[in-house]
Amino acid sequence: MTPQQNVSSQFNSSAMLANPQADVYHRLLQDRIVVLGTDVNDDIANYITAQLLYLEGQDSEKPIWLYINSPGGSVSAGMAIYDTMQFVAPDVGTICMGLGASMGQFLLCAGAPGKRYALPHARIMMHQPLGGVQGQATDIAIQAEQMAYTKRLLQERIAEHTGQTYEQIESDSDRDRWFTAEEAKDSGIIDHVIVRHGEML
Repeated sequence: MTPQQNVSSQFNSSAMLANPQADVYHRLLQDRIVVLGTDVNDDIANYITAQLLYLEGQDSEKPIWLYINSPGGSVSAGMAIYDTMQFVAPDVGTICMGLGASMGQFLLCAGAPGKRYALPHARIMMHQPLGGVQGQATDIAIQAEQMAYTKRLLQERIAEHTGQTYEQIESDSDRDRWFTAEEAKDSGIIDHVIVRHGEML
């Protein structure tokens, strides 16, 4: 069995369809809609990356839509989703509904150019990665170095996707920086603020 067939069998399992909530997500998947509606962790990242790969196998040209309502979470899990979004052949458009904070904001701005949306009352928040260090002095130095690397990596990618300078992103993310949908549009995090589905390009 190929990886894509294996993923397909998981999504079509009777166990999933027996769960009403899972059935809703299964039906959305048929319309090429993937939902990130919780914090970003390893389990969610594995599930979403599997969905993206499955949809690419179904049609390598038709866009995929990632709906985001997330407070953020694990950087490594989020980067797995991010890299898969860039890896698959179809455009992955993003739509923020409710909240796109931290890693949620990062994934939102990483959608395909021209296909990044937010609903009018969505709130978007950008900040630097959070973390603590502990242990022996040498371990603390290593952890601090990794935190600095992660911070710079995320800021560089946000600058790339938004068209802002690295210095501007560094300044904006030094503390929690909140955006309305319109402010997020002005900052290049999204391309459009929409009220109805029919307004999507």
